[in-house]
Amino acid sequence: MTLSAPSHIYLDHAATTPLDPAVFEAMRPYLWSRAGNPSSVHAAGRRAREAVDTAREQVASVLGCKPGEMVFTSGGTESDNLAVIGVAKAEAERGRHIVTTAIEHHAVLFAARSLQARGFEVTELPVDQDGRVDPADLAAALRADTILASIGLANNEVGTIQDLASLARVAHEAGVCVHTDAVQAAGQLDISVDQLGVDLLSLSAHKLYGPKGVGALFVREGVSVERRAFGGSQERDRRAGTENVPGIVGLGEAVKRAESDRERRSAHLRSLSAALIERVTAQCPRARVIGDPKRRLAAFAPFAFADIDAESLLIRLDLEGIAVSTGAACTSGSLEPSHVIQALGLPDRFLRGSLRCTVGRSTTSEEIARAANAIARHVRALRAVATPPAGGA
Repeated sequence: MTLSAPSHIYLDHAATTPLDPAVFEAMRPYLWSRAGNPSSVHAAGRRAREAVDTAREQVASVLGCKPGEMVFTSGGTESDNLAVIGVAKAEAERGRHIVTTAIEHHAVLFAARSLQARGFEVTELPVDQDGRVDPADLAAALRADTILASIGLANNEVGTIQDLASLARVAHEAGVCVHTDAVQAAGQLDISVDQLGVDLLSLSAHKLYGPKGVGALFVREGVSVERRAFGGSQERDRRAGTENVPGIVGLGEAVKRAESDRERRSAHLRSLSAALIERVTAQCPRARVIGDPKRRLAAFAPFAFADIDAESLLIRLDLEGIAVSTGAACTSGSLEPSHVIQALGLPDRFLRGSLRCTVGRSTTSEEIARAANAIARHVRALRAVATPPAGGA
C-alpha cells in the first residue's frame, strides 16, 4: 500500500499564475491553424495582423492610452530594460542621470546599473520600513541632468503600493520622464496611465493568468526610446522581430479579463491573505508582517521570521506540497538576503527569515488554514534547532 501525496497548495502567484483556460482558448487558433506572419500581405498574414491589432486595442483600453503607444515584448524584463536603457540612450545628449529605488525589480536595477559603465549616474532612493518612497527624497535627488525616474507601482516581494501619482508629479515638475514597473500591480490595481501620471509602463502576461514569454511596454507619444533589437520594423520600428501572435493574443485576453473582474477578485484575494496573516501571526509570536499594512497588494501575505533560515522553511513546506517563495522567484537560490528585505531596515535576525505567500483566484479558505498551520509548525521546529544570533531585536 502506498500513501497518496498531499494535495498541492500553490501560494506563489507573484512568481507566476496558471494559464486561464479561457485565455488558452483565445490563443488556440494561433497555435494550431492560423499560422500567418503579421508582416505578410496575404490573407493568413492579414488575419494574424488583425489578431495582434485587437490585442493591442484590448491592452490600450485598460491602460487608457492609444493603441499605437503599446509595444509588445517578450515579458516584463524586456519591457523594463527597454524603458530604462532605451530612454537613457535616446536622451543621453540631454542628461546622464537616472533615479530609481533600492527595492526595484532587478530588471530595472541591473539595467540602470549597467549604464554606469557608459558614463551615466544612478541614484537609488531609500525606502521606509514599509517600503514606501518619500516624495521629498525624490525631489531632492532630481537634478538638471536627470532624464528618467523609474519607480515600481507595487513591489514584487512585499507588495507595497507606492503613491505613484504624487511621485510622478514631483518628477514632471522637474521635467523628468517617469517609468513604472506595473508587472505585479496589473489585475489588482487601476493601471490607467493618466491616473498614474506615467510616461512608460511595463506589463507581463504570466502574472495575469496569461502565457509566459510575452509582455508590453506603454510609451507615451512624444517620449523617445531607442530600440534594443535590430532587424525588421515591427512594433512601429521600436522592436524588431516577428510578433509572438499566440502570446500577444493571450496577453490581450488576460488583461481584458483581469480588468473586468478586478474589484471582485481583489476583494477575494484580500480576504484570503488577511486570513493567512491572522493565522500565522497568532501562532508565531516573533513573526513580522512586512510591507505597508494599509497599501499592499491584495494577494500578498509577506512575513519575516526571527532566527530561522527561510530557505529551510521553504523546503519543508515544499515537501508537504505547499509552494511559497523566499522573495522574487528570479533571485531564489541566492545565499544573500534579498535586496528588498535589506532595504526595509529589519533587524539582522529577521533578514534571512523572509517568506512571501501570494494567493490566487483558485485559493480556498481550507488551503489557507492548512498552509498557516504548516508554516507555524515548521517555524517552531526550525527555531527549536537554531541558535539565535547575538544582538538584534
